[in-house]
Amino acid sequence: MGISHDTAEFAVTAIERWWKKMGSNRYPAAKRLLITADSGGSNSPRTRLWRWELQRLANRTGLTLELCHYPPGTSKWNKIEHRLFCHITQNWRGKPLRSLETIVDLIANTRNRAGLRVEAGLDQKSYPIGVKVTDAKLPALSLEKDTFHGDWNYALNPRKLVD
Repeated sequence: MGISHDTAEFAVTAIERWWKKMGSNRYPAAKRLLITADSGGSNSPRTRLWRWELQRLANRTGLTLELCHYPPGTSKWNKIEHRLFCHITQNWRGKPLRSLETIVDLIANTRNRAGLRVEAGLDQKSYPIGVKVTDAKLPALSLEKDTFHGDWNYALNPRKLVD
């Protein structure tokens, strides 16, 4: 959970934190990471900063990042969100959300009988809005468009990236 703006940098930081804390331990031989995302806001396939930050993550981790975006207006089909958020909202039902610590604790203490265990943390970094990626930086992306809707589905391969 963040205290700043929902930016592409914030979204990619969340993915990287998950990878460092859980993903790399569970999948130590992984060479690729599949990321599903909706098509709006900070993680829109049209957002240059989203692709730029993902490229930087691919470079830092050595992973190929495969992106599959839900078509516009269809994020409600994201089964992970539906299966996760219903349990979170049941867990904090009727509890006053008086502080960030309370919210993070309620999310982090979400469990179900099937073995779901949610982990949560607070990202206190400030993420500025309006960050632009120039045309000059775009050729540094190692982006491969998929043959099926390459505007929504693509991979970013690790490479040396000049900031």
